[in-house]
Amino acid sequence: MHCHHFHAKRCQSCQWLAKPYSQQLADKQQQLVTLLESFQSAQVLDPVASEQQGFRYKAKMVVLGSVAAPTLGITNPQGEQVDLADCPLYPASFAPVFSLCKAFISRAGLTPYDIASRRGELKYILLSQSLHSGRFMLRFVLRSKNCLAAIIKHLPWLSQQLPELELCSVNLQPAAAAILEGAEEIVLTGQTVLAEQLNQVPLYLQPQSFFQTQPVVAASLYRTAAQWAEELQQQQGPFSQIWDLFCGVGGFGLHMVKPGQSLMGIEIAPAAIASAKRSAAELGLLNVSFQALDATAFAKAAAVAPDLLVVNPPRRGLGQKLCQDIERLSPQWLMYSSCNAQSLTQDLKHLTGYQVLKVQLFDMFAHSSHSEVLTLLHRKC
Repeated sequence: MHCHHFHAKRCQSCQWLAKPYSQQLADKQQQLVTLLESFQSAQVLDPVASEQQGFRYKAKMVVLGSVAAPTLGITNPQGEQVDLADCPLYPASFAPVFSLCKAFISRAGLTPYDIASRRGELKYILLSQSLHSGRFMLRFVLRSKNCLAAIIKHLPWLSQQLPELELCSVNLQPAAAAILEGAEEIVLTGQTVLAEQLNQVPLYLQPQSFFQTQPVVAASLYRTAAQWAEELQQQQGPFSQIWDLFCGVGGFGLHMVKPGQSLMGIEIAPAAIASAKRSAAELGLLNVSFQALDATAFAKAAAVAPDLLVVNPPRRGLGQKLCQDIERLSPQWLMYSSCNAQSLTQDLKHLTGYQVLKVQLFDMFAHSSHSEVLTLLHRKC
C-alpha cells in the first residue's frame, strides 16, 4: 500500500508500512510461534491475510482546524495537523462522506476543540460503515450540549446529501483529556442501530457497542470458530451448552449455536446485549440468553460448566482470577480469541489444566504489529 502521508513522515500510525506485506505477515507469525514455544503440543496454522488497503470500516478522526476550514485526522508528534480524509486504510466510500462532514461542520458552526486552550466544542468524528448494506453510522463527539441544537437544525441537510446515513448521534465527552467518548449518547435519527451481516448472521451495531474494524477478516474469524466447533461435535458428539464470555454483539456464539443447543452470552455493555438479543430473535433461536454482566463475576458465581466455553476478552486478557474460575469449572473445550498475543500467553500459563491444540492468526490490523489470534484448548484428562 502506498501512503503519501507515511512517506512524507506526516503520519506513522501504520508503523510497519515500510515492510512488504508478506514480510509483515511472516513476522507476526514468527512472533506468535515464539510466544507459544513452551506449548509444544500446539499446531500453529497458516495465518489469514488481510487486504492491504480499503479494509478499515471504522474511522476515528480528531477534528482540527477551524469552523471555516476543518481538518479530520491527527496531530502528529511534530505538532502538525494532518488531514487523513484520504487515508488509504478506508474504503473509497469514506472520502466523500468526510467531505460532507467538513461541509456540515462549517454549515452548523461547530468549533473544533483545542486541547491546549480547552476551547471549542467538536472533538471527534466517528464514522462506521456496514459492509453488508453500505450504510453509515456517524457520531459527533462534543464537549457539551452547546452545539447540539445546531447539529439537529442542520441534520436534515446532511441526510439529504448523504441518503446512506442510517444512524447519527451525539456523544458527550466533557473531560479535558484525550478520551475518545463519554457515557452519554444522544441518538438523533429514527434508526438506533446499524445493521451488519457476516456469514448470513445478522449483527446490530449500536453507537457504543464494540465491533471489529475489519469486517472481512472478522467474518473469516467467526466462520473458522464455527468450523472448529462443528468439527469437535462431529468427533465428540453435540454440545448441549455453549458459553460466550465477553460476547459483544454476539458474533461468536450466534455463529456456533445450533437448534436444540443452549447458548449463554455475557457482556458488560447493555447496548451490545440488546443487539445480541435482537439478532438471536431474528435467527429464531429459542434457547439463547444474553445478559449484561461482568464476565469474571459471572464465572465466579457459576457452579456448572458448559461443554464449550468461548472467550474474547479485551487486550488485558482474562486475568488470573478468571483463569482460576475456568480451571475450577473445567469445561471440556475452551476457544479463546485474543487481540493481544502477549496477554494470551500469560493466560495460557494460568490455564494449567488445558492443552493447547491449535492456534491461528487473523491479520485484523495490517501494517501494524497487532493481530487477532484464535486458540483451541482441551481439558487434560
